[in-house]
Amino acid sequence: MMKLTRKQQYNAHQVMLYVASTIVTVFCVYPFYNAIITSLKTGNDLFQVSFLPTSFEWQNYASALLDNGVAKSLLNSSIVAGLTVGGCLLVAIVASFALARIRFKGKQGILLTILCVSMFPQVAVLTGMFELIRFLGLYDSLFSLVISYMTFSLPFTIWVLTTFMKNMPKELEEAAIVDGASTWVIITKVFAPIMAPALVTTGLLAFVGAWNEFMFAITFTISPENRTVPVAIGMMQGTSQFELPWGSIMAGSVIVTLPIIALVLIFQKRIVSGLTAGAVKG
Repeated sequence: MMKLTRKQQYNAHQVMLYVASTIVTVFCVYPFYNAIITSLKTGNDLFQVSFLPTSFEWQNYASALLDNGVAKSLLNSSIVAGLTVGGCLLVAIVASFALARIRFKGKQGILLTILCVSMFPQVAVLTGMFELIRFLGLYDSLFSLVISYMTFSLPFTIWVLTTFMKNMPKELEEAAIVDGASTWVIITKVFAPIMAPALVTTGLLAFVGAWNEFMFAITFTISPENRTVPVAIGMMQGTSQFELPWGSIMAGSVIVTLPIIALVLIFQKRIVSGLTAGAVKG
C-alpha cells in the first residue's frame, strides 16, 4: 500500500473535517430553515415538500403577531426572562462570592445541595411549586413564572460562578481591602468586570431556559394577557378542531427564535470566553 505523506495526511484530515462540519451544520440548521419556508406557505402548499421557497405569504406573520397574541406574549416573555436573568445573576454572584472566598463550616454540603436541586425534573416539583404560588397569591401573574424559573436557573448559575470565583487571584481582593473597599464594592467593582464572560454565558443560558419554558408557563398562568410565547403558540387554533394554522404556528416559531439568535450573535465572543476561561489555568 502506498504511504501518504504528511501533507497528504493533513489535506485528508482537513477534507474530513470540512465534510463533518458541513453535515453537522446542515443537520442543525435545516429544521429552522424548513420552519422559515413553511411559515411562508398557505393552503395546500403547506403539505408539499420543497427545499426552496415556493410562495411568500407574509400574512402568516401578521396573523401570528396580531390575531394570535404573539406580540403581547413576546413582551411577557421578555419581562419574565429579563427579571429571571437579573435575579439569578444578582443572587448568584453574591452567593458564589460567599461560597468561593469565605471559609465556613458546611460549605461543601451547601454546594452539593445546590447541585442536587438542579437534578430534579420539573414535573417532580410541579405540584409543590403550584401550591407555593397559590399560597403567595401569585397565580396567573408573571411573577409566578419568575420565581419558578429562578428556582431551576439559580443552582446552575451559582455552581458555575462559584467555579470562576475560585480561580480569581487573592491579590485582587487583598488590594481592594487595603484600599478600604467594602464587600459589595469588591463584588461589583473588582470581580464582576473580570467575570463578565461567565456572567454573559450563564445569563444567556438562564434567558434561553426562561424564554422557551412551557410546563410552568401553562400551569401557573391562565389568562391570555399573561401568556408567554411558547404557550401562545401552543394555544393557536384553526377554524375547526382538526385544522390548525400551521403557517401561523411556524411563523410564531420563527419569531420566537430570532431574539435568541440575535443575543448569541451579539455576545458570541463573551460566550466563547466564558465557556473556555476555566479550561486552562495560567
